[in-house]
Amino acid sequence: MKITIGACLSLTGRHARFGKQAHLGLQVWRSATSQADLVIEDDRSDAQVLDTCMRRLRDRCDLLLGPYSTHLMRRAGAVAAELGCLVWNHGGAGDDVESERPGHVVSVLTPAGRYAEPFLRHLAGTGKTPPLWIVHGRGGFGRQVAAGAEAIARSLGIETIRLGPGDGLPVTEDGAWSLFCAGAFEEDVDTVARARAMPSPPDTVCAVAAGVREFGRAIDDPHGVYGVGQWFPGSGRAAETGISETGFLTAYQEQAGELPDYPAVQAAATATIATHCATLAGSTARAALWSTAAGLETTTLFGSFKIDPATGSQLGHRATLVRWGADGLSGHASGP
Repeated sequence: MKITIGACLSLTGRHARFGKQAHLGLQVWRSATSQADLVIEDDRSDAQVLDTCMRRLRDRCDLLLGPYSTHLMRRAGAVAAELGCLVWNHGGAGDDVESERPGHVVSVLTPAGRYAEPFLRHLAGTGKTPPLWIVHGRGGFGRQVAAGAEAIARSLGIETIRLGPGDGLPVTEDGAWSLFCAGAFEEDVDTVARARAMPSPPDTVCAVAAGVREFGRAIDDPHGVYGVGQWFPGSGRAAETGISETGFLTAYQEQAGELPDYPAVQAAATATIATHCATLAGSTARAALWSTAAGLETTTLFGSFKIDPATGSQLGHRATLVRWGADGLSGHASGP
């Protein structure tokens, strides 16, 4: 069965640095399969443009992949519900985005509320748990990540203080504090830079933005900063479905000249899952796709896939902790 996949991606605008990665990830995926054709439209990082693009793609394509960003994916879910179709979510990890459109949104991403878990478990495991200052950005995604971080930290016995956009960072005499920040890429870069320039900087820093290589080009000396993200090379199990991680990385590096960050891999994994479900169902009808996805448990190059059959939220996938060292970004195994 030949399938046409349509995707709205931010090739321009504020989300372009990640939309372009997702675009290349889908192109690499497409080159490794004979199952599908690919149609990409630029949503220009704008919800109104996205609305128009999705409606146009709906008439041309069998399967629809959503945009990058929680804000845009929130709109994509609403459009999918209005049109009576299903959108495959590779770019919006907001808790509400994953669960508010049952039957219309299938997500492959670890939800925002669980993003901080690997960092907090690492922090608790060191035996040194000074107060953790949690800084969230202006958007709903950052607030959801921060709320989840607070709840997980509390369960681990870590004291937290939460700050919003524009709030001042703590002034301490002994430097006994840690920092976790979750906002837009630019917000995280600014927060980390301000914190590390303080007379008493935090002992430990983790930022969502630090989970991608672009962070190392955006900040002076990222050494020692932790990041959390959806994927890092070697973090997943062998792929039961679709292209292997090794095969994808080789092809991506040949085209881009560098290894991908998680936006590229999660897009490729979502296309893999979507086409696999269509093949299993023998149909691209919304109800058939939803029923098949709800009963599927597998792994891709991105890691585990299993959704809540009632909501479509991702249950199987886990966020990954990374750390910036002298040689760049690497997966974190142990040690502070």
